[in-house]
Amino acid sequence: MSLLHDAHALAPDLTALRHALHREPELGLDLPRTQAKVLAALEGLGLEITLGTALSSVTAVLRGGRPGPAVLLRGDMDALPVQEETGLPYASVLDGRMHACGHDLHTTGLVGAARLLAARREELAGDVVFMFQPGEEGQGGAKIMIDEGVLDAAGERVVAAYALHVVSTGAPTGFAATRPGPMLAASDAVHVTVHGRGGHGSSPHSATDPVPAMCAMVTALQTLVTREIDIFDPAVVTYEELLKLFWESHNPTQGFRQGNDVGTQYRSAVYTHSPAQAAAADASREAYQKVLTASGHKEITTEILPAEGRPFWPAEAYHQQYLDKNPGGYCGIGGTGVSCPIGVAPAEG
Repeated sequence: MSLLHDAHALAPDLTALRHALHREPELGLDLPRTQAKVLAALEGLGLEITLGTALSSVTAVLRGGRPGPAVLLRGDMDALPVQEETGLPYASVLDGRMHACGHDLHTTGLVGAARLLAARREELAGDVVFMFQPGEEGQGGAKIMIDEGVLDAAGERVVAAYALHVVSTGAPTGFAATRPGPMLAASDAVHVTVHGRGGHGSSPHSATDPVPAMCAMVTALQTLVTREIDIFDPAVVTYEELLKLFWESHNPTQGFRQGNDVGTQYRSAVYTHSPAQAAAADASREAYQKVLTASGHKEITTEILPAEGRPFWPAEAYHQQYLDKNPGGYCGIGGTGVSCPIGVAPAEG
């Protein structure tokens, strides 16, 4: 039987596993239900399994039948703090949690790879390390697993590592894409609070209004990408949220409190492809106050903090901790729902 034939035969079981994972998504580094499902799915394959101590990881080693180097295959397992409203029969049963990034599919795919390769272990020249990683969504799960020895799980350092990510837009189902260098951007966010001094809306000259100052910053930050980063090295700045804080109106029973502190706040996300880009974005935060001063907002002050309480460019630790320094690859797998027939190029299908 061919590998493709066997993969098709696994489809019903893998679909059921993916749906089970999707129904019970877990967040961060502690994924006990997910870990239990993975362990049950790997049972009987003859793998050497190690569980994480600082996180709910699973490391499984497949010994090949012939001598050779060890390679690593990785799949992330954690979900996002998102409320699912898809109405699917296998939708999340846990409020405020959803596999909205496709990690249920990644986990299932890695289980499928383990089953296919285990059935062909005698043909393998070397060992395979299967890395089931929690904490991809900003908790640095890959670094923790590396610190706990995943790269040496086979008894020797792996010579290469490979991973994938489902692509929900822009690529048909069945289409795989990769490139030299980075495949995905790091996502780093800052919270910016602009402080002013309150007043009455009828006499703005007696107040220090933070709203125009915030608008000036939002507009000015758009020049960051075009003026600070190489045009051939893609980067994106997105404003995810704008909020006015401590707004008070004239209240006849309470009176108007002249001089009350008012402020505005926004969250900005910077998507970068390299540490050099992130350093430019980080340095640009110092320019915020200069923008305000140049705009005539001399009495405005700002607080600019990393949204996650950490420096720029940790993003996805798997890329930074391994692929920046070692051989390997990362590819995108199409999942738009538009099928790409087997043997037919996407442009033709």
